[in-house]
Amino acid sequence: MNTAVTFKRIDPSDALKSYVQKKMDRLDKMLENPAEASVVLSVEKIRHIAEITLICDKMKLHARESSENMYSSIDLLVDKLKAQIKKNKEKSRRHMSGNKQSIKDEDLAFVSPAIPDPQSPGPAPEGTPGPEVVLESINVKPMDVDDAVTQLTAGDDDFFVFSNARTERVNVLYRRNDGNLGLIQPHN
Repeated sequence: MNTAVTFKRIDPSDALKSYVQKKMDRLDKMLENPAEASVVLSVEKIRHIAEITLICDKMKLHARESSENMYSSIDLLVDKLKAQIKKNKEKSRRHMSGNKQSIKDEDLAFVSPAIPDPQSPGPAPEGTPGPEVVLESINVKPMDVDDAVTQLTAGDDDFFVFSNARTERVNVLYRRNDGNLGLIQPHN
């Protein structure tokens, strides 16, 4: 596993780096494909925070743990990541076993000339096709807004759709033109 360890507001330590590497090597045995892990170790007042983003094939996992000791934060983080990997593997295994009805590719994309182009001054001339609408399916994972911010900032996407763990409703986090992030939440 390719592991990058970053230290924030804490002195870099070879002992911590090797401890993280040892733990990541154990996790690597659980994964079927090569993975990349980005680990951030930081200290805020008396809290020692360990945070990881793990990317393996199509799986992207993120976890964060804090405690009064950096080694125990790393241990808690690895335990949380193990649970996420097991859950992801089980979900994949269930999907591959055929228990779910798969969606055919031709059902995913369709053309709808009835949707007007907002940039167009008027209706399209006869025989000209309208804009193409492509339907994409996504997995909406329950998480806190802070975790969604981390997911959005870790990637290159302009928006991130997630299920807010507190409200249990679908939210959209997006990058604004002014550099800030916007959050779209549904009404009651």
